[in-house]
Amino acid sequence: MGAHREATSHQTGLIMSDTAVPARGPLAGLKVLDIATIIAAPSAAALLADYGADVLKLELPAGDGARGFPPFKDGKPLWWKVTNRGKKFATLDLRKAEGIALLKRLLPQFDVLIENFRPGTLDAWGLPKDVLWSIQPRLVILRATGFGQTGPYRDRPGFARIFEAMGGLTYITGEPNGEPMHAGYPIGDAVGGVFGALGIMTALWKRAREPNAPGEEIDLSLTEATLKLLDFLAIEHDQLGSVRERSGNANQYSAPAAVFKTRDDRWVTLAGSTNALYANNCRAIGRPDLIDDPRFANNAQRVQAMHELNAIFSAWCAAHTLEEVLHAFAQAQGTIAPIYSVDQIFADPQMQARDVITTVPDSDFGQVRMQNVVPRFTHDPGHIRHSGAAIGADNHDVWSTLLGLDAAECARLKAAGVI
Repeated sequence: MGAHREATSHQTGLIMSDTAVPARGPLAGLKVLDIATIIAAPSAAALLADYGADVLKLELPAGDGARGFPPFKDGKPLWWKVTNRGKKFATLDLRKAEGIALLKRLLPQFDVLIENFRPGTLDAWGLPKDVLWSIQPRLVILRATGFGQTGPYRDRPGFARIFEAMGGLTYITGEPNGEPMHAGYPIGDAVGGVFGALGIMTALWKRAREPNAPGEEIDLSLTEATLKLLDFLAIEHDQLGSVRERSGNANQYSAPAAVFKTRDDRWVTLAGSTNALYANNCRAIGRPDLIDDPRFANNAQRVQAMHELNAIFSAWCAAHTLEEVLHAFAQAQGTIAPIYSVDQIFADPQMQARDVITTVPDSDFGQVRMQNVVPRFTHDPGHIRHSGAAIGADNHDVWSTLLGLDAAECARLKAAGVI
């Protein structure tokens, strides 16, 4: 991240580089040590950084595997810049005894440790939870794995497609007679990151409420997180004995609702389960007669007649341009929306008005644009200090300034592959 000028942040106690933006936001002062890899658990750390937490990411000297994920620009990983935004970066090989020793020296300065190694890995390295808590008694430990710390699958590797497949999401996604479908993005990782951040904040609330509360260990199964996302799936099977199947773009609990193509080859999606919204949608397509049709008197009946209703709305959309469709539904206060590609998101006036895509300082390209902080706080908002940076960008600040290692010792550790 360029040359560094040492300056202590009185708010957080960590050393900030001259290119860093001071922490602000509701989590300013919270110190998080992120030793996790790839996407899910590092995403949890980035969410905390968005709200002001001071996050230090430690990765192997060769770099986190996520640095090899496309897309790239000039050889630089763009995805990395988002998943690891707002963090400081140092290298450390925890497979080496000296690496473990350095981690132990760092731990007393942190409130949260985030890891996603297979169960028992830290124990094998000499860092079981009892040792971690002997060093930092109030430490909150997030352990994110594919299947959790217990059970017959605990040692299996985990990837988003596995979470999505075994968590039930993939089975219900796709056309009725087609193959199960994954989304075009690893949703299982993103969901896991949100649950991870939630678990950490829940544990921290107890610490805030009870000053003498001990540390906490959070066992996050990313497969279970994906299943939890599908609220109705388990209770439906338990109480009705049914197995939810794929329905394509048709909505299984509301009708009319599907994806329709317009005359100018654009796509829209229709929603609306209440009688009032159904009436508005009927008025939008000039079919008020459908409102009082006894066959469609309530949502349950409309779901039974979804194919007939969807066909009516599909035919109407096919006869009109996207602009005509959106105008008609806006006039009738109906519930339809264009299906946006990312360039349309950038150009949308609502997105622009709320700065949904915001500009972030970047060490490679000067600045980049990415999604803003979600959700918004009125009195103490979060912010994005900078994008994810290069391997070991803050090594000097961490090892020389934070731990007081001299230049000769840092050089020796680097030569030995420890940092």
